[in-house]
Amino acid sequence: MENNKIKNELKNILSGKSSVSHGELIQAIANYLKESTQTSSLAQRNKPNKDQETASLIDYINKNNLWNCDINFNLFLSEGAEQKVFIQNKNKVLKLNDSIYYLSWIDYFNNLLLNNYFFPDTAYKLLGFYKSDTDVLYALVEQNYVEANQPTNLINVNQFLANNGFDNTKNNDYYNPNLGIILEDLHDENVLTANNILYFIDTVFYIEEEFYEN
Repeated sequence: MENNKIKNELKNILSGKSSVSHGELIQAIANYLKESTQTSSLAQRNKPNKDQETASLIDYINKNNLWNCDINFNLFLSEGAEQKVFIQNKNKVLKLNDSIYYLSWIDYFNNLLLNNYFFPDTAYKLLGFYKSDTDVLYALVEQNYVEANQPTNLINVNQFLANNGFDNTKNNDYYNPNLGIILEDLHDENVLTANNILYFIDTVFYIEEEFYEN
């Protein structure tokens, strides 16, 4: 019963019918892309052409004045395969993400919404978009800065997620069979520990077709 309640809450959030922290703009853009690319919310097999989807996203950005280059590139902090991180101030970081880990931008925006639901302490706030000199489109998000003061024990991560219905499938990847949600790449640089509390700062959520069943 609890799983059905959570799944219904998540479905409402992903469809924009209910709210989540910093979710309004993310939901508006995701719904626009679903309509403009005529994507069924049910089908992983009916993914939009990402080039077409990106063109629709840029059209939305232009119409709504969402270009944002308010980044001090001198305050570069770190970089991974999917994003670049910059210090904004002592409490916040900025992240540029090009959605490379996702088959569609909708999947990336769904990841933000799922993160904000499950991990509100590290919720993402979408500030706008940025295009690089090489014409790569990035989403610009803001997140609380977490200063770790002890190493992360991955056994604690495993136990925490197990208590919340996520099974460890391999290495640092997890799956919630009751929800149909995958959560990957939870190594000790993506989950920080401060004062014995786990902070999930870089999540990679994927939604399986099972999520939309029942």
